[in-house]
Amino acid sequence: MHPFEVSGDASRAVLRFIARDFDDDRLAGHVALLRRTAEEIVGSEPRARLEVEVRPQYPNMRRFLAQHPQVLAAAEQAIRAEGLEVRRTSIRGGTDGSVLSRRGLPTPNLFTGGHEFHSVREWASLQEMAAAAATVVRLAEVWAARPAPRSAPSATR
Repeated sequence: MHPFEVSGDASRAVLRFIARDFDDDRLAGHVALLRRTAEEIVGSEPRARLEVEVRPQYPNMRRFLAQHPQVLAAAEQAIRAEGLEVRRTSIRGGTDGSVLSRRGLPTPNLFTGGHEFHSVREWASLQEMAAAAATVVRLAEVWAARPAPRSAPSATR
């Protein structure tokens, strides 16, 4: 779906929007603006009816990752172990890491070798893809080397 879609006929109009922002409060503001604008337009026609449905898709993962700093530390350790420079950048879009983080598995996005995503010039570097794969192996090594979490004592019967 494009960020904005319009469809309909003489009796009905359907507008679909994708609202995204790095900041949750600003995102809520974007949704509120769309809702207010629709209510104003529909309010000027007594026969018109308005339905607004908001479906969250990809929450900003920052708030989830902030609760688990060891996850980012492990990713950065793996990147450095592969001889690469750690560069943190913000991305906005639909990622598995966003969905997994919301579901309780904090998952930062690592690099993939891709460039100019979702453009007509999107491309991927074979060397960077190989470095990404090697970094994932290093990340597994980092996690395997960490001490196992202490479990709560079990009750004896």
